[in-house]
Amino acid sequence: MKVLQLFRTLHRTRQQVFKNDPRALEAARLKINEEFKKNRKETSPEKVAELMKIGHDVEVLLRTSVIQGIHTDSNTIKLRPRKEVLLDNVPFCDTTQRKS
Repeated sequence: MKVLQLFRTLHRTRQQVFKNDPRALEAARLKINEEFKKNRKETSPEKVAELMKIGHDVEVLLRTSVIQGIHTDSNTIKLRPRKEVLLDNVPFCDTTQRKS
């Protein structure tokens, strides 16, 4: 049951992440289906747990790290970040601090 839930979650995430990009939507759909079909006869609980962990990690990675880019002309790409990938801006300090 949890495997089916992960399968559905990955497809929902795919639809959000690659919205309005038919090529990417189709490629992600095929890859998700291929991986689940390849491992559908797996019976080892340890292997199933490992594959579930990989699937959850992929879902989080897609949701939090992928940003869509649209070519607006030959030298420009317009980024379309989702709320999930926008983080608070943290100032960067280039100098090293020594502890006393």
